[in-house]
Amino acid sequence: MRKLLRALPRTVLLLSLISLFNDSAGELVYPLVPLYLATVLMAGPRALGLIEGVAEAVSSLVKLVAGVLADRMRRMRIWVVGGYSLGAIARPLLGLATSWPGVLVLRFADRLGKGLRTAPRDALLNASVAPEQRGLAFGFHRAMDNLGAVIGPLAAAGLLAVGMPIAHIFYLAIIPALVVIALALAIPEPEVKPALKSVPFDWRLREQSPALRRYLVVLALFTLGNSSNMFLLLRAHDLGVSDVQIPLLWALMSGVAALFSTHLSSLSDRLGRTRVIGAGWAIYAGFYLLFGLLPAHPILLWPMFAFYGLFLAATEGAEKALVGDLAQRERGGTAYGWYNLVVGLMLLPASVLFGWLWQHLAPLVAFGFSSGCALLAALLLLFWVRPRHPVVA
Repeated sequence: MRKLLRALPRTVLLLSLISLFNDSAGELVYPLVPLYLATVLMAGPRALGLIEGVAEAVSSLVKLVAGVLADRMRRMRIWVVGGYSLGAIARPLLGLATSWPGVLVLRFADRLGKGLRTAPRDALLNASVAPEQRGLAFGFHRAMDNLGAVIGPLAAAGLLAVGMPIAHIFYLAIIPALVVIALALAIPEPEVKPALKSVPFDWRLREQSPALRRYLVVLALFTLGNSSNMFLLLRAHDLGVSDVQIPLLWALMSGVAALFSTHLSSLSDRLGRTRVIGAGWAIYAGFYLLFGLLPAHPILLWPMFAFYGLFLAATEGAEKALVGDLAQRERGGTAYGWYNLVVGLMLLPASVLFGWLWQHLAPLVAFGFSSGCALLAALLLLFWVRPRHPVVA
């Protein structure tokens, strides 16, 4: 594995380090936003819902737009630098907000930055490696991202424990922000190939391969059953996990994902993307069904969350690598824009439906529905989407 990692291009290493520092800053700030709104700005759940709803909706739509424009401009680096810089600057400014509309503006800027950078970044990473390195590259990138998701919350908890005000913690986010911007500026622009013949944007994705279109349909089905991970934490709380231990469960899950993402995702380079992803989705189906059946015994939840981290490690990188296999290289930004748009937009109905089933029927019904969606998606992926050969432009 060390030999394989050393063979990765400089661009992959830079993007992975950027994700490490950026996610450390993001997860340092994100868990504290609800506390800041409630205890400092005296705003309620309605304001929080409006802020996060607007921010995430904009981010999902911008991801596709940025991917399409990056392909047409034949430039990826400017979107990556601009997107990371915008988010890095917005987070520390949260400490200066004196009302919830100010938080809304800054969260909007943060998510706008994410929308601008995500699809071009994934396309840039995909263009930087050979097809047989895609799983390894995306897995390593996700590993660094998940490692940041461990460092950030633990740092926030430690700073709060020593009595640092929330606004001052926001200010400290400027340190990783400066590192992120410096690393982003060091990313080389990939070799520019001649532009494709101009093709008008088509919402029916006719410019993309049939296999990619089928994959996006199946991905939408899986995401319909893949609601917010916040429901897992809510279920853990209902089963007896204390408030203090909830962030530790989250850190455990992210830590396991960070530890195994590179290894498990790289398996897709040898065993095939659809096999690894399909197996992961099938395991997810069993995990969710078991989660709905668990008795009120908190000790069982620790291995369950660790196991869920393994699922994330096996699928997050491989899912993005499969997009690279099925997309034309010159339209990689658009392909990753569609991927992120489908995932982002389906998360809203998935969470609403999951919450409705939980509240009006039973938790087991909600978890069972998610399990069924995942199992059906796994079967469709293996027998309907699975390409005979990767699509390499």
